[in-house]
Amino acid sequence: MDLAQKLLFTAFVIFAAAIDGTQAAAMVSGAVFCDQCRDGERSLFDYPLSGMKVAITCTDGDGQVTMSREETTNVFGTYVMRFDGTPDLSNCNAQVSGSGEGSNDCGAAPGPAQKLRLMFRMFGMEIFGVDSLLSEPAQPMSFCPRSSDPVPAPGGTPTTPSRPAPPTGSPPTFRLPPLPPLPPMPPLPYSEASACSHQYWTMREYKCYWRELNPESKVSVIFGPLAASRYGTDMTLRESLEGRGDPYKTLLREATTALLNSYNSLQFPYSSVGVVTHTNWALMSSTRGVLITALRFIRANSGSGGVTCKLTPCQ
Repeated sequence: MDLAQKLLFTAFVIFAAAIDGTQAAAMVSGAVFCDQCRDGERSLFDYPLSGMKVAITCTDGDGQVTMSREETTNVFGTYVMRFDGTPDLSNCNAQVSGSGEGSNDCGAAPGPAQKLRLMFRMFGMEIFGVDSLLSEPAQPMSFCPRSSDPVPAPGGTPTTPSRPAPPTGSPPTFRLPPLPPLPPMPPLPYSEASACSHQYWTMREYKCYWRELNPESKVSVIFGPLAASRYGTDMTLRESLEGRGDPYKTLLREATTALLNSYNSLQFPYSSVGVVTHTNWALMSSTRGVLITALRFIRANSGSGGVTCKLTPCQ
């Protein structure tokens, strides 16, 4: 079980322990990566893909399709599908079915399908995980290692490669692809504990602390399809900070605040992935679950335990 699956497992255990009366449902989650070297497996060169379409297909004993569902990966390259009730997902597979906006040039060919694996079952809820799905570019990237297998001759008999001459100079060096430039760091010490309420993040003097996030980014892009169905596709992160008077608006306001805090302090109780995960779990639960998650975010954003807001006015 990798780190992402452990986070989802832990989030579900906390959610199930805090909220009773959960309706029966099955959840499927996974991620899509760009297989840059076309080697059919995850490697250090691969990166998550947003905007990729993932199809889950279930068949019966005769191979006939009994159920099919499609979802699109969010900005983190992950996807979550919910099936109401307790459908039989034991003979289901997930596979990349198409590319969309954000997939760049890595949507030429889908990788192999992956079987759904039951990870957890409790209180009528079933959690299924899927090994990483791959999407391959048309050609391997130039920095990928070359295969050393001999190429067959035209007649069908493989030729024996000649022994290479001893090297006369320095051996060739392997270079990783260049990394993107890092964003400018704000004056806040990143390793210092800090927690700021939503009022701080709406002030112009603290706009330089919106580092990885843009105030005009869409809520549907950052939090995924569940948020899009609840809040629409046009709401921005800046607008989400103004939500009040409704449990769902309060949840989104505090979730956006927690996401900003997580990007600006390593010691914030939630990571960025954790904020998105907890928000989606809340959106799939009852109104009581929404309120509980919103209150937990409020507690973290208010600096529970004596943590204060370390923001200083931007220069």
